[in-house]
Amino acid sequence: MDLKTALGWAAQRKNAVLITIRKDGRPQSSDVSYFVDDDGSTDASGGRIIISVTDSRAKTRNLRRDGRAVVHVTDPAAWSYVSFDGTVELSPVAAGPDDATADGLVDYYRRVAGQDHPDWDEYRRAMVDEGRLLITFTPMSVVGHLPGS
Repeated sequence: MDLKTALGWAAQRKNAVLITIRKDGRPQSSDVSYFVDDDGSTDASGGRIIISVTDSRAKTRNLRRDGRAVVHVTDPAAWSYVSFDGTVELSPVAAGPDDATADGLVDYYRRVAGQDHPDWDEYRRAMVDEGRLLITFTPMSVVGHLPGS
């Protein structure tokens, strides 16, 4: 399966499981929401996966120590899934309601929710209070089963 096809399928969904590596090597999984960012690049991958996390969580600590991860997207009704292997980059933690990370989290909300937040000032404050940041996951390979494949 090629990355571009798998990312196109994943772009039609919003929920996944993020699997990170604990200090002792065991996997740690977390349900997450995401969007696929097709940055307009012409490379074979066709995009990256953007995920919002809080700085205090195990998955974030795991990723700071080891930037390898898996993003697993499934559609049980269609007996379909894709499981991406890749690496991550972490943004700075939102330190102020008008910093670049808060701006990125606004874009994240719009892309995942498909609409504007009813109170952007409240949302931006909450992102700072929660210690939110963005993960940019770059897929390197994919396995899975899609309809017709």
